[in-house]
Amino acid sequence: MEAVYDISTDPARLDVTRVHRWLSTDAYWAIGRSREAQERAIAGSLNFGAYQAGSGIQVAYARVVTDHATFAWLCDVYVDRSARGHGLGTALVEAVRDHLMPYGLRRILLATEDAHGVYEQAGFRPLDDPQRWMVFTKG
Repeated sequence: MEAVYDISTDPARLDVTRVHRWLSTDAYWAIGRSREAQERAIAGSLNFGAYQAGSGIQVAYARVVTDHATFAWLCDVYVDRSARGHGLGTALVEAVRDHLMPYGLRRILLATEDAHGVYEQAGFRPLDDPQRWMVFTKG
């Protein structure tokens, strides 16, 4: 990673406007997400922001939904286009993983269409038995 970044779970540091813009306009899984829905998601989650050292400008985001005991869902991982290609995505995912390790979670899940390599570098792998998993989707 060429630049130095500060990764924090402090919700007061989040640039909610920037996070909403990133996700609702540039993240295939969240296109069109309303600001209100994003704010509810942030309020109900453990949030990670990555900030440029010195300037404090937020350049990446990740969100975890967890019970802090058995399970976590890693989602909304986004790195600003200007900060991509320097290992920040992997560093962010590793920070999330390391933050969750002391809880002894049985599993941390995620879904991705195009960033398998980023998650594999942090130790994630495909499900052993995906046929055992089910999903309910609205509409």
